[in-house]
Amino acid sequence: MSRAFVFPGQGAQTIGMGKALADVYPAAKAVFDEVDDALGEKLSQLIWEGEQDTLTLTQNAQPALMATSLAAMRALEAEGVTIDAASFVAGHSLGEYSALAAAGAISIADTARLLRTRGVAMQEAVPVGVGAMAALLGLDFDTVREVAAEAAEQDVCQAANDNDPGQVVVSGHKAAVERAVELAKARGAKRAMLLPVSAPFHCELMAPAAKVMAEALDDVDINAPKVTLVANVIARSADDPATIRSLLVSQVTGSVRWRESVEQMVADGVSEFWEIGAGKALSGMIRRINRDSATRTVGTPDEVKAAAEAAQG
Repeated sequence: MSRAFVFPGQGAQTIGMGKALADVYPAAKAVFDEVDDALGEKLSQLIWEGEQDTLTLTQNAQPALMATSLAAMRALEAEGVTIDAASFVAGHSLGEYSALAAAGAISIADTARLLRTRGVAMQEAVPVGVGAMAALLGLDFDTVREVAAEAAEQDVCQAANDNDPGQVVVSGHKAAVERAVELAKARGAKRAMLLPVSAPFHCELMAPAAKVMAEALDDVDINAPKVTLVANVIARSADDPATIRSLLVSQVTGSVRWRESVEQMVADGVSEFWEIGAGKALSGMIRRINRDSATRTVGTPDEVKAAAEAAQG
């Protein structure tokens, strides 16, 4: 059985995530300590005891979700399951950084600092209220691209996240995104609604953030991942460090091609996906993309132990 480890993106964050892992596994606790040290603040205290609104701020949610995913990965390793148990790694948007850290391509400390920079840059790229994102349910990706192009008029409106066969997210100027919602309903969308996000991610409006990330990534060592990465913006494998660096910059403004990424891994023989870290959103998407794929969430001590037993059994 070929297996992929996949890592969640923004939206999965909850207060208390990873605390049980840190309590049970010293190696998991060490991840949170390393992230705290890298950022020069007690992010772990916010994750475990803070306010949800503060955790949800992009600059906090991104490194927090990575820390939780890597803590789960270290807990798996403590139970005897290493990254080599997977044939591929992939992550949804910021989860791609978690995937790369798990595969040894970027250190945890560098990943934490990159995600803090990424979160701040993405938030600052567009003034609050200027941009928006909306989920369009029940339309395929090509139809949504047509809707976005029609809605754009003189503004920016792009298909930002191709999550699964019936869920595509658009991003851009608020007025254009609102037009896309109405156009999608007219095209027969089951639902079309604005999302409670603070910025229009994964569209051309994020160009200033892409420039910031290009400079930040230039200062970071990137190694070839121990397990092949399936990258968001190309929906296929990437192993070369220079290519990965470039793709992480493109990812800021480019579409998250999650549906195609999963389809590519299935075509390459993956039959089981482990969602490493907080939540279970990716597992739901994966089952909608390919009904034959098995999924498993790995975010609590009990789930870690069950996964280890499954891997070794």
